[in-house]
Amino acid sequence: MSDTRITWSGRMAFMLATVGSAVGLGSIWKFPYMVGENGGSAFLLVYLAGLVVLILPLMLAEFVVGRRGGGSAVGSIRAVARESGASPAWSVVGGWGVLTGFLILSFYAVIGGWTLAYIPISASDAFAGASPDAIGGIFGALLSDPDRLILWQGVFMALAIGTVAMGVISGIERMVTLLMPLMFVLLAGLVVYAVSTGDAAATFDFFFAPDFSKVTWEVALDAIGLGFFSIGVGIGVMITYAAYADRAISLTQAAIWTILADTFASFLAAFAIFPIVFGFGLDPAGGAGLMFTTLPAAFGQMGAGAIVGTAFFVLLAVSALASAISLLELPVSWAVERFRVARALAALVIGGACFAVGLGTVWSFNRWADWHPLSIIPAFEGKTFFDALDFLTSNIMLPAGGIAIALFAGFFVARKVMGDELGIKSTATLGLLRFLLAVVAPLAILAIVAVTLAQGGGGE
Repeated sequence: MSDTRITWSGRMAFMLATVGSAVGLGSIWKFPYMVGENGGSAFLLVYLAGLVVLILPLMLAEFVVGRRGGGSAVGSIRAVARESGASPAWSVVGGWGVLTGFLILSFYAVIGGWTLAYIPISASDAFAGASPDAIGGIFGALLSDPDRLILWQGVFMALAIGTVAMGVISGIERMVTLLMPLMFVLLAGLVVYAVSTGDAAATFDFFFAPDFSKVTWEVALDAIGLGFFSIGVGIGVMITYAAYADRAISLTQAAIWTILADTFASFLAAFAIFPIVFGFGLDPAGGAGLMFTTLPAAFGQMGAGAIVGTAFFVLLAVSALASAISLLELPVSWAVERFRVARALAALVIGGACFAVGLGTVWSFNRWADWHPLSIIPAFEGKTFFDALDFLTSNIMLPAGGIAIALFAGFFVARKVMGDELGIKSTATLGLLRFLLAVVAPLAILAIVAVTLAQGGGGE
């Protein structure tokens, strides 16, 4: 570990970066919907337990490897493996994460482009007085127009590329320092408006009313999986960001505050969205339909619908961009380390390649809508390019990476390394952490994947 490496300006910058990576589009819509539909506060208790026994240990493991290794996900794992007397071949796990992040970003940028496209649409008051069918037509028209999708995908990727190209301090830190406070301000403002004009009581019942009869083993695993997939541990982003963390920063405190901030953002999102949904008698079912058709229908019935709608889509764009920056930094940091190229060049080349792969997702909604590239494989039968890529990354690559990182940290990272980085002197505490990583986390992730595949697969 080099003493001259780039570091965040302080703990707050590090935590804002990790929170920005964790809070994505899924935190805005899927968390509140899944809590409400699966037992309310009963589901929430299982979710919180999952954060403690699965997400927190995995995040701590990534933080330890990143700061100790001081490089990209690949370089850090190799360095820590050597220090711990393990095979440097474990660095393949970092490479797996780099590839996973690249592929996820390729379609995530397309969806991020949708959020940008809807900002001027909402600002023009296009939803005012429009019927649900007409609003659905607006979304359908966007998806059927590859040129518009490519334009907004390009704008979104350009923002991410420009940020990463400027560097860790001048680019990423400066951007997340702007975006994260803006995100929470927008969320708070939308909560105040939604609670004052919508049905807050129905939201409270939907979100918090406990119904333990709904919490089956499958639902419990869904709750744990929600945290795993939405916070994004197991891919190597947290390793990359922790490599820039100064030794004065408490990794344990940073991990806890990151998870708390992500959960708090999800709580705010519930009360920013669902009072409006219930107040206007709309269907709370989640996904793209909620964000791009259901809520716009409500905005169209409001007196200040253009303003509220525009703020909502700015919020979505901000949360998407912060996550996209971290996904791009993952392969860029590796390229800079591996090939000794300028950061700006690495960001441009990798971002450009990511944009090119993303064209397959764009065309999946129009030109390639009837093309199913992997139909000869039963699990991919009937899936478009986008569906197949989403399925592959969400249900195979991301869980496999999480299991590999957990096994590496639980079995092969030296106790001294983990104890030094986390400031843990207790043998019992270290033993518990290593047990959670070596045994509990891999089994939990395997169970989550099994349930997800049994339910038909699909990503976040």
